[in-house]
Amino acid sequence: MGWIDLLFGDETGFSLEPNIPYGWLPIGKQTSISSQHKHVGNVFGLLSIKGNGHMHWTKKNIDSRFIIQQLDQLSDSLNKPTVVVLDNAPWHTSKAVRLKITEWKNKNLYLFYLPPYSPHLNLIEILWRKIKYEWIEPKDFESSQALKNAILNIFNNYGKLFNINFSKNFLFKS
Repeated sequence: MGWIDLLFGDETGFSLEPNIPYGWLPIGKQTSISSQHKHVGNVFGLLSIKGNGHMHWTKKNIDSRFIIQQLDQLSDSLNKPTVVVLDNAPWHTSKAVRLKITEWKNKNLYLFYLPPYSPHLNLIEILWRKIKYEWIEPKDFESSQALKNAILNIFNNYGKLFNINFSKNFLFKS
């Protein structure tokens, strides 16, 4: 519903080295989590606060060519004006990307760049943090395929089994 779609875009990488910021065990109890440093892949995501999004997985590095390919695909599927919010990463702001802006505008796709050093304004950063620190389980780090399956499961079930209350990130008590 609404006049436009608003998507927050960014990329992140995943490896078999788990992100474990802290843990709790009873006194005297020990545990171990095996890990490897193997890089599994990169994800470019587009997140809507409506509870849906798009995810594009690659084993390669994400560069301007990859971003253009994903935004071209998005622009071909739009049925109303859509704004994609991006940070100022070089592959988001390259000459090749800038040369596509007019073409995308003609297809109702608009890019909005956040101010430099403002990752807290890009809501997809919250999704990456939730995936890496809360939703991926230790068993998901047993193999590249297990980790990829877990990430795909999270994206496929985002808005159903996996949810984020974005208002908690922006509402402050005075």
